[in-house]
Amino acid sequence: MAENDAMPALPKKCGPYISSVTSHGMNLVIRGIVLFFIGVFLALVLNLLQIQRNVTLFPPDVITSIFSSAWWVPPCCGTASAVIGLLYPCMDRHLGEPHKFKREWSSVMRCVAVFVGINHASAKVDFANNIQLSLTLAALSIGLWWTFDRSRSGFGLGVGIAFLATLVSQLLVYNGVYQYTYPDFLYVRSWLPCIFFAGGITMGNIGRQLAMYECKVIAEKSHED
Repeated sequence: MAENDAMPALPKKCGPYISSVTSHGMNLVIRGIVLFFIGVFLALVLNLLQIQRNVTLFPPDVITSIFSSAWWVPPCCGTASAVIGLLYPCMDRHLGEPHKFKREWSSVMRCVAVFVGINHASAKVDFANNIQLSLTLAALSIGLWWTFDRSRSGFGLGVGIAFLATLVSQLLVYNGVYQYTYPDFLYVRSWLPCIFFAGGITMGNIGRQLAMYECKVIAEKSHED
């Protein structure tokens, strides 16, 4: 009897691998890595579409990676995706407003599909002018937020991300790192903030979904104690 009491209890198996990590710091690292690679993948695919349609142009000497993209684009987008995906659940906890709207992976995957569709429309669909395209993409981006988020923190972070990312893009184009064809919003296209807003909402939803596993583990441990 004494030997049985001394034996440590085996942890319960719970869901995917990330949910079995009980260290908060390690969980953050794993989530950041997953978000980074998701961001890299989306950047490669979406940037390829923009280049093929001659929406964005890079100097010939910097196009050195696969998919005819500048080498620094995927890691930069991956890093931004990791920061955004970790920031959204952190902001939810800070504001005391846990996000509970459509918390399942099927909804997150649909959000990713809509985001890819918005980016595809910016490159493929022909409008009479950039204003019509910008208004259409703005409506689609807000519709994405309303359909898959609906939180005040999500909207505020999305707007902030769109502003900062557009500012960085302006500076990069100004310094000749790359350029947009037919710019109509200083050095970039007027619909670019809509893409950044939708991307922020999408990566935020992925980050929130990944963070749910850590909350599950904490709840299970509290229940066992």
